[in-house]
Amino acid sequence: MPTYEYACEACGHAFEEFQSIKAAPIRKCPKCGKRKVKRLISGGAGFLFKGSGFYITDYRSENYKSAAKAEKDGGAAKTETAAAKTDGTAAPAAKAEAPPAKAEAKPAAKPSKK
Repeated sequence: MPTYEYACEACGHAFEEFQSIKAAPIRKCPKCGKRKVKRLISGGAGFLFKGSGFYITDYRSENYKSAAKAEKDGGAAKTETAAAKTDGTAAPAAKAEAPPAKAEAKPAAKPSKK
């Protein structure tokens, strides 16, 4: 059941009501009792399906699915080449490592005169 937003035109009281889609809109203000309540138009929230079989990944785009498959297949190929390197059949590739981060040079302290 959705939550509807209402506002009273007489007193300005704004409130939300959890009610069925088929239910008639509320007309009487719970605060002042006048029949000046109007249902507001709101952006609402997205639908949330609950229960077995409703997963967010069920509705992925084809581009996403193909990219995920390529990444998965690429990861398997990388592990195979790494295994080949460790058994000695392939020459190990030289891997350039980034130099360690250098600490900022601090200016030398000036000798104090006493």
